[in-house]
Amino acid sequence: MADTPTPLWRRLWPVYVILLGLGVALSQGWHEYLTVESLSANAVTLDAMVREHFLVVFASYIVIYAAATTFMVPGSALTIGGGFLFGLALGTPATVIGATLGASILFFASKTSIGAVLRDIAGPFIEKMRAGFAENPVSYMFALRLIPLFPFAAVNIAPGLLGAKYRDYLLTTFFGIIPGTLAYTWIGAAVKGTLLQGGTPDIGSLAANFVPAFIALGAVSLLPVAYKKLFPKKVPA
Repeated sequence: MADTPTPLWRRLWPVYVILLGLGVALSQGWHEYLTVESLSANAVTLDAMVREHFLVVFASYIVIYAAATTFMVPGSALTIGGGFLFGLALGTPATVIGATLGASILFFASKTSIGAVLRDIAGPFIEKMRAGFAENPVSYMFALRLIPLFPFAAVNIAPGLLGAKYRDYLLTTFFGIIPGTLAYTWIGAAVKGTLLQGGTPDIGSLAANFVPAFIALGAVSLLPVAYKKLFPKKVPA
């Protein structure tokens, strides 16, 4: 007798968890702490908190980022927050470690019974990635990290479902996300630098701190073009 398919409403449990988390955050007003006005008013306080309780805040940020990655919550704002809290030199590795941990959880989860649910999430992209994995898994996974042609969540899930080795997945994830992480972290560090100097977050006052960050972000945006020129046959389809 054929197994009865799992009802769709049960397979969507990750969505329920995410919605629950967002509901709690909104009900508690946590989103208000991410506004420019709130960051401006609390820049000195947050800086002092990081200095006084660095290890706790640093570890908590990594855990939160890992959880956000695991539950496929977009991390750009959180990455900027990492730059705001820790600066460029420490915010970048904190984010890279947190994102890699979360991606690793998804990789191993794809090997379990949860893999069926994850396959449904990444389904539209898996077949598009299959040929690239068959040709050169390491090069392809690294390209996927550098070139954002597919959603970050799908890129986290698909390798495990396509049989990638965890060692290759770990290395390509860790090193492949560094350029993008660096650029967004730089933006957060630029905002913090301006606010701690007593400035206001307008274009004029942020210009001096933001120029390096914008250059970094521009360089990251050009990576797909450069990669296509250097490796025309290995660009994700």
